[in-house]
Amino acid sequence: MMQLPKAEDAPARETFAAGQPIDMFLLARLGFTVIFVIITALVTEPYLASLTWALVLAVVFIRPHRWLEARLGATAAAAVSVFLIAAIVVAPLFFVSQRLVNEALAGLAYIQAAIGEANWSAFLDAHPWLRRMGNQMDLREIIASFGQFLTTIGATLLRQSTGQAFTILLAFYMLFFFLRDRRAGLEALVRYSPFSDIETGKLLIRARDTIHAIIYGTLAIAALQGALGGFMFWVLNFPSPLFWALVMGVLSIVPVLGSFVVWIPATIFLALEDRWGEALALGIWGSVVISTADNLLRPLLVGESLRLHTASTFVAMLGGLQLFGSSGLILGPIAFTWTTLMLEFWRRRLDPELQTK
Repeated sequence: MMQLPKAEDAPARETFAAGQPIDMFLLARLGFTVIFVIITALVTEPYLASLTWALVLAVVFIRPHRWLEARLGATAAAAVSVFLIAAIVVAPLFFVSQRLVNEALAGLAYIQAAIGEANWSAFLDAHPWLRRMGNQMDLREIIASFGQFLTTIGATLLRQSTGQAFTILLAFYMLFFFLRDRRAGLEALVRYSPFSDIETGKLLIRARDTIHAIIYGTLAIAALQGALGGFMFWVLNFPSPLFWALVMGVLSIVPVLGSFVVWIPATIFLALEDRWGEALALGIWGSVVISTADNLLRPLLVGESLRLHTASTFVAMLGGLQLFGSSGLILGPIAFTWTTLMLEFWRRRLDPELQTK
């Protein structure tokens, strides 16, 4: 009768032709672990943006939170910090977005009123180039289609804003726990990390430094873009140049959007008013000076802080945005910096001479 293997004989081993033993139970455990790690990642993925921005806010505002925590206790300090951070971050965005929506609605109402009045003769007499264009195409139909396009865009933005509102609410909900339970979370990361405690600490420090570099670099570039845009609006005698400088600065912080949301419509407005010289000046200033401050200076400024090459920083940011959406602005650079650091860990493990340094 065949005898069953005893417990002490486990785990059973098989052997390659080359004679290398394989622990089949170890492979099975590893396989199950990988499967459930992937499942956990898929479950978490829809909330990645909220988790990322909660982490960013926790890292940026950790020092004032510690001051509150020393006086109020962990739970009360976390609640107060979340309220104050929401007031600091959300209030300006809400103010700017509300003003922009009002301006967009006013512009849409103007277009619809012009279409309804159908008083094209005086308008075309004041803009001969539009009359020449209208001889080749149906200008009324184009403008009507443009008004419908704006209406569709507005409805789309409204639907997206609902999803963004949920993302923001979830981010602040998670921020409360990130602040209150951060010590337990860090201890868990160190405990479950496959790297040594020192290496895990270096990874966490690199992530913190990456977040600081991106956030402070983004704020600096946003302030510069707002100042450049506001200066040109002041030169061209636009109303409220300081307000539009603030708007362009805030929009420069928002991923995918930017100051062009303001200066491109302003350029079109100047062209329709036959102020071609001013329209050309604003168009060149916006596309060359303001955009260069974002596309060129941001990778230079952030890359130096991250100890990455400018090209690597540029690819990390754009690739992160494409892969993860708005949270990719943070996750992309973190992935690059962590990759270089982990490769350095392996290099030290494989080179005995580096282990003593």
